[in-house]
Amino acid sequence: MFDQRTLPPDLESVRDEYAPGALVLDVAGDFDTIPPEAAENLGLVVESLSPAAFPQEWLPDDAPQALRLYASSDFTIGMPEHGTVTWTDQTTPPVVLVKYRAKGTPEDFLDFLIAEALVQAGADDVPEQFLPFFGAQYRELAESIPLGPNEVYQVAAALFDAWVGLHTREEFASWDGRHDRLYDAWVDAGERLDDRLADLPRLVATGRLSFAEATEFACSAIKHGRELPAPFAALDTAAYLDHGAPYAVRWAQKTFEQLTELRDD
Repeated sequence: MFDQRTLPPDLESVRDEYAPGALVLDVAGDFDTIPPEAAENLGLVVESLSPAAFPQEWLPDDAPQALRLYASSDFTIGMPEHGTVTWTDQTTPPVVLVKYRAKGTPEDFLDFLIAEALVQAGADDVPEQFLPFFGAQYRELAESIPLGPNEVYQVAAALFDAWVGLHTREEFASWDGRHDRLYDAWVDAGERLDDRLADLPRLVATGRLSFAEATEFACSAIKHGRELPAPFAALDTAAYLDHGAPYAVRWAQKTFEQLTELRDD
């Protein structure tokens, strides 16, 4: 199910710099979450497994099943928000997993996604999923915005993505002149977001985007260093980087109220 991926020289260099020893594996099947019994096959290619577990008290009663599974003691790899490439540090060494769906992804962009995962996997203060970032405040987030459990999950994943982006984007910017192919893929992906970013508040106000969808789109732009409109620009700040989850919860509550008022006017 897991095969070691051959990396081009620039990706090898990124791995050596950020996550020495990390494994990059192709996965034979597609997945959002690998079933625990299949995930345990990683034990055949790594030194050890250390499944994460978190208090169920952190979760609201209606939390999605995937999040309950991740919080449990079951060995859970991959979550719905993780996209084409995911990573885990529940193994020694850390592992980056390239999903089967990657076969349709342009090569340079796919290699950037792998490089991004290596940067995150090598950062001591960046967890692999949003639950340990929010902790008990995930329940507070759910109570702060009157949305369904799947939309709360979507907002939480987006806000965590933004916070991670604040940690990593300076690294991507530093690749100009060192890893030009990966740097250009990072810039190109960001530029593709610009046209829609400026319209986000209007799209929410007119009902063409939900609050969760707009938050997800804006937060994805932060790791690319793009300019955000208000109220999303408040996430692109040193205050969010420093204060993390409490800041995110307050922002979500205040912004949801503001955007709802715009739509009702």
